[in-house]
Amino acid sequence: MDERVFESLPLSQDSFQVLWESVLPSMATQPILDQDNWLPELNTTLSGFDLFPYVPPVLENLLTPPASTVPTTSDYPGEHAFQLRFQKSGTAKSVTSTYSATLNKLYCQLDKTCPLEVLVDKEPPHGAILRATAVYKKTEHVAEVVRRCPHHQQEDAFEHRSHLIRVEGSQRAQYMEDLNTKRQSVTLPYESPQLGSSHTTLLLNFMCNSSCMGGMNRRPILAILTLETPEGQVLGRRCFEVRVCACPGRDRKIEEENASKTPSGSKPTKKRKATPAPAPSTAPPKKIKSASSTEEDDKEVFVLRVRGRERYENLKKINEGLELLEKNKCKEEVVGGASRGKRRVDEGTD
Repeated sequence: MDERVFESLPLSQDSFQVLWESVLPSMATQPILDQDNWLPELNTTLSGFDLFPYVPPVLENLLTPPASTVPTTSDYPGEHAFQLRFQKSGTAKSVTSTYSATLNKLYCQLDKTCPLEVLVDKEPPHGAILRATAVYKKTEHVAEVVRRCPHHQQEDAFEHRSHLIRVEGSQRAQYMEDLNTKRQSVTLPYESPQLGSSHTTLLLNFMCNSSCMGGMNRRPILAILTLETPEGQVLGRRCFEVRVCACPGRDRKIEEENASKTPSGSKPTKKRKATPAPAPSTAPPKKIKSASSTEEDDKEVFVLRVRGRERYENLKKINEGLELLEKNKCKEEVVGGASRGKRRVDEGTD
């Protein structure tokens, strides 16, 4: 601003209108700003001077609370009575997914649809979401992030191919990774049950086997499903164990049988049976075998089961040697008997 303009104006003698017209003659035609609404009009009038740059408001939906390092795995129905229900299926070999209520465990095949029914007694607030997260069950592994194995990741062309849990049948699913914990989750907007239904169906896929090297590597996992507000506040939580295998029905049947044998869930331990002391023998003393019985035993054939090819070959050679020795002995007896008979004949002739 030109300092000469201020020097020509006596202090506290002219109004703001005179100052405004002398400083900005081109804007003299603009009306004096209203005292109540001066900020929006001044921002519009002086937009070329960039005196009041526009600052976008902060969206409250983006201010989600930080995720916990160790997620909670306890069930929490909340005020909405959040529940999960699995479709009933047996233990046949043909089933692709089956749920054990006694073990609270889902058995499913790789990349096969697992339908889950979501139930609430009270309608959640508008914009509520469902979140699915996988964590390791054991304490020594719970701090690690559950990811797919490198082999299945390379074979998949999906954008978020490192995620173990995938939602099927919805284009509104969002795959997220926490910046602090690096844990991966998938979210889906909550939909109210359709007319005549009491539940909402959620379709989940598990994209890696429990036995995959470089992935879960036979470590048991838990799936955590939470009902949350748009701001990330948890309204309800349900957890269940998951085993991704080739034959869900067979594995469920075996593990349920083992659990019924051991109520505490620990592995059964084999107890050694105490060997009783030998009772005094009341049988009569064995009789000494006669020469005739010994000859009969020599003619009897026995079968011996031998473990290992090398041991079998050695015993076979020993047996062949004994057979050869027995034949030679018989020949010597025959030859000796013939020679003695010939000698007797010669003696008689003399």
